[in-house]
Amino acid sequence: MRQFAASAALLLLSAALPAAAQRAVFRTLDGRRLSAASIDRTVQQLMDSTRVPGLAVALLDGNKVSYLRTYGLRNVAEKAPLTPETAMYGASFSKAVFAYLVMQLVQEKRLDLDRPLHEYLPKPLPEYEAYQDLAGDERWRRLTAHMALTHTTGLPNWRWIEPDKKLRFKFEPGARYGYSGEGLQLLQLAVETIAGQGLTELSQARVFGPLGLQRSSYVWQPAFEQNYALGYDEQGQPLKKRKRSKAQGAGSLETTPADYAAFLAAVMQGQGLAPAARQEMTRTQVRIPFRAQFGPLATAAVPDSNRAIRLGYGLGWGTFDSPKYGHVYFKEGHDDGWENHSVVFADQKKGLVLMGNSSNADGIFRALLARLLGDTDTPWQWEDYVPYQNLGK
Repeated sequence: MRQFAASAALLLLSAALPAAAQRAVFRTLDGRRLSAASIDRTVQQLMDSTRVPGLAVALLDGNKVSYLRTYGLRNVAEKAPLTPETAMYGASFSKAVFAYLVMQLVQEKRLDLDRPLHEYLPKPLPEYEAYQDLAGDERWRRLTAHMALTHTTGLPNWRWIEPDKKLRFKFEPGARYGYSGEGLQLLQLAVETIAGQGLTELSQARVFGPLGLQRSSYVWQPAFEQNYALGYDEQGQPLKKRKRSKAQGAGSLETTPADYAAFLAAVMQGQGLAPAARQEMTRTQVRIPFRAQFGPLATAAVPDSNRAIRLGYGLGWGTFDSPKYGHVYFKEGHDDGWENHSVVFADQKKGLVLMGNSSNADGIFRALLARLLGDTDTPWQWEDYVPYQNLGK
């Protein structure tokens, strides 16, 4: 079960590669020239070292997708291959797409980042069933789109993680960074109210349609049925596929490797956003002085390595500054059975997308970032990208 059928699939793929595949298809940040064959060998070796049934890799250069390939299987039992058109769960990639949509409303002056969100709503926030837990705590009046997108609302990541499953403030709004899906969901309520449309329709009209992303949606679509991936746990067991019917800007995106790579390229090129809006979205808005993004170390003092790269958050995207390569923005997506990562070195016009249908996939992300992109600056400890050799599996 360790290698699944990834090795066989890659051998077939490599055998079909033309001679041109031996020539360089990508130049890394540190100047190495990678051929398609060398990329395939690197990915195969890493996938074979742990239980990762399927992985998609996209490399971007000159703000364009220069290399896109999928490896392994979308369904192990059926021996069905993962393809660039396979529907995969994007998890928190959802937030990056949602932030891009929100910034369109900001540049149209339909949404003010610093105006309290409740002012866009027809009734007080606690009168909505989903927010009745906040009754009696007037801090909801201070929440803004800026706070939601920078994860400084003070709300928890998800209320259902709390012991009593109730929504409450964990700290003062605007005081510090604290990752919060709940904050993005509140912003979604305001956005849908402003636009008079649900997120499914809005995203199709403003993002997926204009960018030609034909297999992406915040809800499950019948078109996904013939080609979608299952997620697998740490032991390689398949997890039940969730076919979401409720759009969530914080985490319901179903997309494909080809679509998400095209979306990232569009962001890099500035499609759909004026230069000022894109710059505002991807610049550092708040610093992150903590050791880890989640768990008990999420409020522990930041290590020197994270301080040196000025780890922070923009509007919907994480940020840091590479000592050698300039400003960087990134977005991850995690859930049981799914691990995704995307990163853009803006000054170098280079980027990388990784999408894996396994809880183990993030154990090879640090190595993939270094070997395929030349990125040794991404704060892998803060991301909890523990190298697979240390996983104890």
